[in-house]
Amino acid sequence: MSTVPKTQFSGPDLCKMSAHEVVAFLKAKKVSPAELLDACFARIEAVEPQVNAMPTICKDRAYAALSAVEGASMLAGVPMGIKDLTEVEGVRTTMGTLGLADQIPTKSDPLVTRLEANGGIVVGKTNTPEFGAGGNTFNAVFGRTRNPWDVSKNAGGSSGGAAASLASGEVWLSHGSDLAGSVRTPAAYCGIVGLRPSPGRAGGGPGPMKFHTEGVQGPMARNVRDCALFMDAMSGFDPASPISFPQPSQSFFETTQRPAKGYRIGYSATLNGFGTISPQIDAILRGALDRLAKNGAEVEDHCPDLNGLDQTYRVLRAMLWAALPGRAPEALTQHYKATLKGNISVGQNLTINDVYDMQLTRSAIYDSMIGFFDTYDVLACPVVGIEAGPVEEEYPIIGSPGPDADYLDWLRYSFLSTTTGLPAMSVPVGFTKDGMPVGLQIIGKPRGETELFQIARAIEIEMGGPFGPIDPITK
Repeated sequence: MSTVPKTQFSGPDLCKMSAHEVVAFLKAKKVSPAELLDACFARIEAVEPQVNAMPTICKDRAYAALSAVEGASMLAGVPMGIKDLTEVEGVRTTMGTLGLADQIPTKSDPLVTRLEANGGIVVGKTNTPEFGAGGNTFNAVFGRTRNPWDVSKNAGGSSGGAAASLASGEVWLSHGSDLAGSVRTPAAYCGIVGLRPSPGRAGGGPGPMKFHTEGVQGPMARNVRDCALFMDAMSGFDPASPISFPQPSQSFFETTQRPAKGYRIGYSATLNGFGTISPQIDAILRGALDRLAKNGAEVEDHCPDLNGLDQTYRVLRAMLWAALPGRAPEALTQHYKATLKGNISVGQNLTINDVYDMQLTRSAIYDSMIGFFDTYDVLACPVVGIEAGPVEEEYPIIGSPGPDADYLDWLRYSFLSTTTGLPAMSVPVGFTKDGMPVGLQIIGKPRGETELFQIARAIEIEMGGPFGPIDPITK
């Protein structure tokens, strides 16, 4: 593994603890939820000017929620962030777009309701690109979120605010959502753990599209065990979310106490030439896999047939953009950034044959993955194949620059999990020569979160993680 950079953390001691540790403290009455809130808001005040991860704070609402927290509940009063695409009753929710800059929802998303019922306390809304469209977190309402490991770099997107808030120690748990790697990319860039779960594991799709399976909500945390705990709090059937399904009989958190042994990894650096990877990222990931192999994992270079993945994913994505922000009134659309307008245009110009072909190819790719799992437990690949770029750069150019450059090309490694509905996780495994975190993506079997968490925990132990929280670094 590459050298872990030396870091500092000057925040409250409570903020440095893991989520599962503070839950144990809460249940043992060694600390109160109010003390956690005090520490949380002190840390937010200290680092927000440097990272801009959580631009909307709901302090009064958070303290008011203390009276409803059950000490025996799953989270027992742990403060958490909610991405600014997801509604929280009474809290400004902008979707990162000027036309909704002053929106105050009158009710919460069903997932937020579940999390609060399980003892979570919402302390603020984390930053996101406009309607979540983009791998760099910035918008015209709140500006740019910066990476705590180097504040001149981007934090990834679209859950960049969530990842940066975790890495800098503002909160213990933070909610994200994922369509094109929006949980996984910021997790990889900020050195934290992020899970894109199976559709239905954490409720349904965006409010107006409850049956949507491509954009899902998921947990983000500083380590694998905390991520599993957060997944437990998100899980369960809710009739308000028609694709949701019941919790498993055993909690994900409990299963992480038994890290996987002798697991089988099929690794592909480029997904059969589909993605582009830098030499540095390639070397870090292969070094991590070599270390895993020396300690009991079976690792082989192998990738299933993914023919047609690019067009299939792009059709799925375009349908979402055309159906939701694409149908908004002009009072909203007039403010949209150019790349969002481009996404919508692609969706509006789809043909019915595009949709037919997508459905057929999607099923074929899924079948290919099922065949892959006859031999391997997970498919491992990069989360993103290049290093985090300057925070001012909307997206890097992969390939030849010019008018036909496609901003999605650098996010190609995210397409497979979204298209097939398979759970996928980013786990930190190393650092670049400049001290920036690098994540390994592991894609699991259908509804295979339990095994995915166990393998992720084994990887985390072997790699010496977790690596934060940290004070934001200026280089």
